[in-house]
Amino acid sequence: MLDETTRDRLAQEALQNREKAYVPYSGFAVGAALLAENGRIYGGANIENAAFGPTNCAERTALFSAVFAGERHFAAIAVAGGKAGNPISDFCAPCGVCRQVMREFCGPDFEIFLVGPHSVRRYTLSELLPESFGPDDLR
Repeated sequence: MLDETTRDRLAQEALQNREKAYVPYSGFAVGAALLAENGRIYGGANIENAAFGPTNCAERTALFSAVFAGERHFAAIAVAGGKAGNPISDFCAPCGVCRQVMREFCGPDFEIFLVGPHSVRRYTLSELLPESFGPDDLR
């Protein structure tokens, strides 16, 4: 379990990364901050596309960037989302696709922090993706 200082740092970075979102269609900006087990933090923001299908979520942007950099072991991620140009007003949970991508690289105790307007909620991957299908199922 992460200490409060690290959790708060991830939450702040997720909020900052949210400002980098490209959301001309939905106007819903999401930022993520992914903590690798070695302490390095990878950022991500959602990037939309006019065809919608090629749109990429903030969580996957962060995960794919980290994996491309050679990381394979992760401790936690913070996610902050809401209407672009406005302060966040509610919690924003990862979509199902992002949860499945997390499952590829993260264990059941991987921590997911949802950044709200006045607090941060903590979940584990197993809480947000129970009875998951992952790499072990293919061995």
